[in-house]
Amino acid sequence: MPRSAGNRTTPHERMASYRQRMRAAGLRPVQIWVPDTRSPGFIEACRRQAHAVAAHDPGGDEIMAWIEKVYEWPDS
Repeated sequence: MPRSAGNRTTPHERMASYRQRMRAAGLRPVQIWVPDTRSPGFIEACRRQAHAVAAHDPGGDEIMAWIEKVYEWPDS
């Protein structure tokens, strides 16, 4: 739906209004940085880290023991 000609706000004003509404709702902005999955070395870094974990715990016993310890399994 196009904006009416009488309601001209800049992107900066719209963002300020949005942030004000979010803060009024009890929220705050958070910025997080994550690895870029499109970067050339990402897949190789994943492989290298997976191999390092596998070499340290080939059967995955330590990892599974930790998961069982911290995860609250649903009663079924």
